[in-house]
Amino acid sequence: MVLFFILVVLVLIDLYVYQAVATISKEWTAGWKSFARLGFWIFTGLSLLAVLWYAYGDPYKYGSQLRNLVLTGIFIVYFSKIFGVLFVLIDDVQRGIRWLVTYFKQDTPSQGGKVIPRSEFLAKAAVITATIPFAAMTYGIISGAHDYRVRRRTIMLPNLPKAFDGIRIGQLSDIHSGSFFSKTSVRGGIDMFLREKPDLIFFTGDLVNNETSEVAEYIDVFAKLKAPLGVYSVTGNHDYGDYKSWVSREAKQKNFTDLMEAHRLMGFDLLMNEHRFIRQGGEAMAIIGIENWGAGRFAKYGKLNEAYRGSEEAPVKLLLSHDPSHWDAQVRPNYPDIDVAFAGHTHGFQFGVEIGDFKWSPSQYVYKQWADLYQEGNQYLYVNRGFGYIGYPGRVGIPPELTIIELKRA
Repeated sequence: MVLFFILVVLVLIDLYVYQAVATISKEWTAGWKSFARLGFWIFTGLSLLAVLWYAYGDPYKYGSQLRNLVLTGIFIVYFSKIFGVLFVLIDDVQRGIRWLVTYFKQDTPSQGGKVIPRSEFLAKAAVITATIPFAAMTYGIISGAHDYRVRRRTIMLPNLPKAFDGIRIGQLSDIHSGSFFSKTSVRGGIDMFLREKPDLIFFTGDLVNNETSEVAEYIDVFAKLKAPLGVYSVTGNHDYGDYKSWVSREAKQKNFTDLMEAHRLMGFDLLMNEHRFIRQGGEAMAIIGIENWGAGRFAKYGKLNEAYRGSEEAPVKLLLSHDPSHWDAQVRPNYPDIDVAFAGHTHGFQFGVEIGDFKWSPSQYVYKQWADLYQEGNQYLYVNRGFGYIGYPGRVGIPPELTIIELKRA
């Protein structure tokens, strides 16, 4: 019943948008008119068939890439058409008002008002408006998905040991290996990151979308991530397989065990509610890492009290916690001596605008801290925009991020 309702809504959207196509093509030659109108319905039919395939077929049988591509195509097509519908709706409202005015001006109301033709201007506006998001999101797949950008920030810490003054920390987050469609591009992003020569590397979770098998062909790529002071990682909400139906509890646990093994094979030191000390020049800093902990509906596997215990004497404490909502919920209220927290999770919604110091994304209406560096008192949080993508296999205005954080003595 739900699917039937969805199909009815989609067909109504298609019928509405078709009115704009029919209007702007009415003066065209017969050949071009047929091409535009028939082409619209062929494209629409394929979109509706894709919906039916996704609902009644077995999309998981064909792998995550095809599944994501089909779902993304459906989303792009109808998301774009909704923008066009707004202009057709505006046209219908003004036509209705004009019809009523005409009706009541008649000497003999029974004759009714005159038929008001659809506005060609608004029809063209509808088609153009629908085309813009379609083109932008298509470009976001072709160009934006792997348009890696290095973002550099400096954090001043008064208690930073002299031996670590100027240390460069590289951060990656949200790899989502099950979404990749270009291994060459991914390899290029890792090579770009390594050219920055970080002293220490952090990975803040979401190695996969649902299944550990997704990362199998990328183990060799991410195993290239090396740094003099080590590579440390934590888990994200997608790493547990919570968004997939498993044949048994044992199968789900095996998947997570395999994920931890994948971290080991890549040379990542996976912190499961624990900490490590890194030492240099006779001085030390603590790296604390917890399993995923997110406010609201997200899983709360993380145990910061366990991870923190034993690190009290470290002059500087760095926390790896996938979800930035953890910072306000637990870190700042209870652990004022955690100097810098590193998170990801938001992806910046893979859509937004960043010009100079101005940044906007729908993400900001969901997360207080959604991208870049934040400070409250003497504590800092850096939210990485993500290396990969999920759902929509692209990025518009929020490119994938390679982070370099330099710590300096204040």
